Amino acid sequence: MIEKFMSLAERAYRELEERIVTLQLPPGAVLSEQKLAKELGIGRSPIREARQRLAQDGLVIVLPQRGILVSEINIGNHRKLLLVRRVIDGLMVRSACEFANAIERKEFLQLAREFDKAAKEENVKVFMQIDARFNKLLLLSANNEFIDKTAGLMSGLTRRFWYKFCEIADQPRCARLHAKIARAVAKNDANGAVASLNSLVDYLEKLTLVTLENRQIRS
Repeated sequence: MIEKFMSLAERAYRELEERIVTLQLPPGAVLSEQKLAKELGIGRSPIREARQRLAQDGLVIVLPQRGILVSEINIGNHRKLLLVRRVIDGLMVRSACEFANAIERKEFLQLAREFDKAAKEENVKVFMQIDARFNKLLLLSANNEFIDKTAGLMSGLTRRFWYKFCEIADQPRCARLHAKIARAVAKNDANGAVASLNSLVDYLEKLTLVTLENRQIRS
């Protein structure tokens, strides 16, 4: 019974997180627990558990007696988030280089090839799907539950920002940098992996600044 409840809660969390990240549930939307339970075909208790996890992730705000508010995308806070991601992701790729097994290293090489293909085709949707698999593999191979928990708290916010502003981003460049990280991890090249990661974060910081400046000009 407990496993069934937990599986429903996990399903509710993943479904709602995906809808929020991909902007199907846009920032500022107010959600009803009852309506969500009906749409997902599950009870309200799993929805409440998912709601609490989403609130911890910073993706929603719980409004007493009113429902669930999808949080706004705060570009200024995203700059702070990137400062933390540079450190945490650096630890993650170093740990992945050290602890990845032979099967995982082959998977990193395969992902690198897929990233290169996505860069050539400039396919944002495919890139994001590959990126999700890449992040899961990094967390798995890093074999550190503390990195897992910390990175997990930032994942949704980062993905939602990318999804919102991917049209102005250099997606091929990002895909190629991801490919470099994947290949470096496959080769146990920690310094190379961190260097490529830093180049990626450097670019994302510039993208965030441009986005912030554009918002200020329009306002």
